[in-house]
Order: sequence, then structure tokens, then C-alpha cells
Amino acid sequence: MVGAFEQALLAAMIFVIMLGMGASLTVRDFTLALKRPQGLAIGLISQYGFMPLIGLGLALILPVPLEIKIGLLIMGCMPGGTTSNIFTYFSKGNLALSVLMTVNSTVFGVVLIPLLLVFYTQILLTQGYPVDVPLGNIISTLIILLVPVAIGMLVRKINANWGAVVELGGGALGVFFILFILVSWVPRNWQFLMETSIFTFIGAILLGLLGFLFGYLFSAMLKLHPRNSRTIALETGIQNGPLAIAIVAFTFSGAQQQATMAIPALYSLFIVISSTLLTLWFRQANAAAEQKIPDQLM
Repeated sequence: MVGAFEQALLAAMIFVIMLGMGASLTVRDFTLALKRPQGLAIGLISQYGFMPLIGLGLALILPVPLEIKIGLLIMGCMPGGTTSNIFTYFSKGNLALSVLMTVNSTVFGVVLIPLLLVFYTQILLTQGYPVDVPLGNIISTLIILLVPVAIGMLVRKINANWGAVVELGGGALGVFFILFILVSWVPRNWQFLMETSIFTFIGAILLGLLGFLFGYLFSAMLKLHPRNSRTIALETGIQNGPLAIAIVAFTFSGAQQQATMAIPALYSLFIVISSTLLTLWFRQANAAAEQKIPDQLM
């Protein structure tokens, strides 16, 4: 479970992470997004089309407790994480497309996440699972998290150098957040994790891996350049784990919070490992294709 101090620290870190995301944006970014509907559509389809379906599929297939199923669903409905921008850069992907997809999914998430959760929890209900997700708390959390994004954008507008520092700090804190979970939540819940079914770990790992696969297949279907394919694969598989953890921490309590937190926490840990391996593979693969002229998606 997450204590009062951890909740306060979690809220502070999420604030700074979202502040850093906002500092990476300008009004021009949104204008360009609207002028490039293909990039916008790709982001929304991959992150709010594939991932929620993957989360639902795993929730229905895997023999795990109801709280784990809810965790899979919440994690699958999250927007893209800023960590994907870092891995896109190192994999020599299309960084502009990566940032655009992350931003679009975060902004549109205020509306799409509650709608998707309502839709998919109804499916779980029809399958006989007594799902009760407090959507009001989730919507409030999402709206509140838009405030630091707006502040970050304002900081960048006032002073580009300050904006760069805030952006760098937010990105670095995103990585630190994973370490925080590792040294804080995991030891406190070690006994719970040891008693947790192996299928919980499988679900947390497969959520990201299947996201990579579907994202890459989607880009292959669109016949995109390898740079864009790498980007879409990473953006699809890497979801905003810190946001999911915050939503669970501020929405649930007690044993239900502990169990539901398992998927976002384990996902956040394993996605760094799988993303690193995938990035190393991307850097070595398709060497010949990299010499081609990129398409005009971005």
C-alpha cells in the first residue's frame, strides 16, 4: 500500500514530471498537430485503440484476481509516457512524432480515459466481474494534472532557458520515479508480490510487449519509414506508468489499492527493461532501410 508520506511525495513527483512535459511544449506544437491529422490519428489509434484492447484481453484471459484485472485495464487506458521520448531518441526514431503522440494522448486522455474505462468495465461486468471503478476521482486527477502542463508551457513561453531546465528535470524525475517505486513500494509489498500469481507478472510484462508488437505491425501496415515504425512501436508500448500509479493511489485504499497497484508498479519496472532491449535491437536492425528518405508523416 501507499502511505500518506508516499502519496504526498508521489503527487509532488507527478507534478514535476507533468511540469516538464508542459515545458517541452508550445502553442505552435498544437497548431502543427492539427495541421497533421495523420500523426494525430496514428497516436490516438495506437494508444487509445490498441492498448486498452490489449489490457482488456489480458484481463479476460489471465486467471488473476479482480483487482489485477482492473489494474490491467487502467494501465492499458493510460496516455503515452514521456519515457518513450527518451527511448525514441536513442533508437534513432522520429523524436518529433514521439513528442506529438505523447502530448496528444495526454491532452485527449482527460476525455478518452474515463470514456474507455466506462466502456471496458461494462464489458467486464457482462462477463460476471463486479467491477467498481470510481470514475469521478479519476477524472478529477486527470484534470488536476493538466495544471502543471499549463504552468510548464507558460514557463517556456516566458523564458526558453528556464523551460529547458524544467523539461530536463521532469524527464530525469521520470526515470527517478521508477527507482522510487523499486526502493519504496516493492520492499513494503514484498510479501504480497511473493504471494502474487505468476500471471500478474506475465500480464504486466505482456502489456508492454504486445503494445510494441501492435504498434510496429500498425506502422508496417501503413508502410511507414523505419524511423516512424520504431517511434510508433515505442509510443504504443510505453504508457504513463506514474500517472496510473497516481490514479490508483488517489482512487483506491487498503488491500484493494495494494492489489490494483501491482500492475502499474510492475509494468513501470519491466517496461524500462523491455524498452532498453528493444532500443538496442532497433539500433542494429534495418541499417539499410535507414538510408532511405523518410516519408512525410512529420
